[in-house]
Amino acid sequence: MATDPALPAAPPKPTWDPRRPQPPFPWLRPTIRIRLTLLYGGMFLIAGIMLLSIIYLLAAQALSVGSELPFKIISGQVGSNSCKFPSGPSADELNRAMAECVNQQRQHALDDLLSRSLLALLGLAVIAFAFGYAMAGRVLSPLGRITRTARAVAGSDLSRRIELDGPDDELKELAVTFDDMLERLQRAFTAQQRFVGNASHELRTPLAINRTLLEVHLSDPAAPVELQQLGKTLLATNERSEQLVEGLLLLARSDNQIVERKPVDLAEVAEQAVDQVHAEAEAKGVVIRGERKSAVVQGNGVLLERIALNLVQNAVRYNVPSGGWVEVTTEVTHGQAVLVVSNTGPVVPAYEIDNLFEPFRRLRTERTGSDKGVGLGLSIARSVARAHGGHIAAQPREGGGLVMRVTLPI
Repeated sequence: MATDPALPAAPPKPTWDPRRPQPPFPWLRPTIRIRLTLLYGGMFLIAGIMLLSIIYLLAAQALSVGSELPFKIISGQVGSNSCKFPSGPSADELNRAMAECVNQQRQHALDDLLSRSLLALLGLAVIAFAFGYAMAGRVLSPLGRITRTARAVAGSDLSRRIELDGPDDELKELAVTFDDMLERLQRAFTAQQRFVGNASHELRTPLAINRTLLEVHLSDPAAPVELQQLGKTLLATNERSEQLVEGLLLLARSDNQIVERKPVDLAEVAEQAVDQVHAEAEAKGVVIRGERKSAVVQGNGVLLERIALNLVQNAVRYNVPSGGWVEVTTEVTHGQAVLVVSNTGPVVPAYEIDNLFEPFRRLRTERTGSDKGVGLGLSIARSVARAHGGHIAAQPREGGGLVMRVTLPI
């Protein structure tokens, strides 16, 4: 499925950084920094627990809770503020009471040692986790720099470099390798831009000259009928070649991001496309309908109009012979602008949907020789949608035809 009107010029090299969806709770993400912090803090906590257990066992062994006293009382009275002793006891009773009192004091000392040690361990664990988090951030700071550079490059800013300073370790080696890769990518991208610019001139000029010469010969009323018929055939072939060249150039440009963005209402874009295809739809007996609600996006109006025009033209041209219809709707759904083009037409198998978006591919037709276009319409529509940070999807319609859905961020 394809279209064949003249295609607009695409914008220059873009530098837009595409928006990335953020998780609902970013602080819960298991980042490397969090994992390293848990590793450092966990190792410290385990080491602290082991050290505390050893100290407790050594202290318990030294105090020997439950052992006999190293002395005995033969006679007399004993007073204590923490223990109660019987009045007028015998020596044995007094020794038993003294041993019980001392054992209680030993156990109290061990319990106090354990509680204070646990509090100290808890405080040191908090300090250890904070210190581990800070150190992990310092160690991983080069990775953050690499990530920021990669995001800038994702927005087609190939001039960015990491240029990481510091010791010659694995992270610096990764940064240098990444810079070398960016350098090669920038050279390849520059060469592609240069080729597109040269091809734009070298391919358009001879085709324009051929069209002018053919139109001049066809304007001669004295030309034989056979020559006029041949001229019309050659003119149609030349026009098809111009469309192919323009489509290829636009396809090469629109694979990039859009630099200059302005508010564009998809409803107005769809109306423009419907107006341009209205005459062709009437000639084929196709009714165009649908409610177009306002859906403003940030983008390039010419390229967005190209998406709508390609989809509406395809829906009209690949329709049923009689009694067909095309429905064009625009709306805002879930914070995104949506353009939907549905149409009646031949039954499209689901396994052939992906092939329709490939260049020069049509449904059950040859790659060349079709009078309905050059086979780049949906390829261009997909590239332009991607350049705007959106996507396009096709779905077979029950009873025949397609439902094309373009989703763009607002």
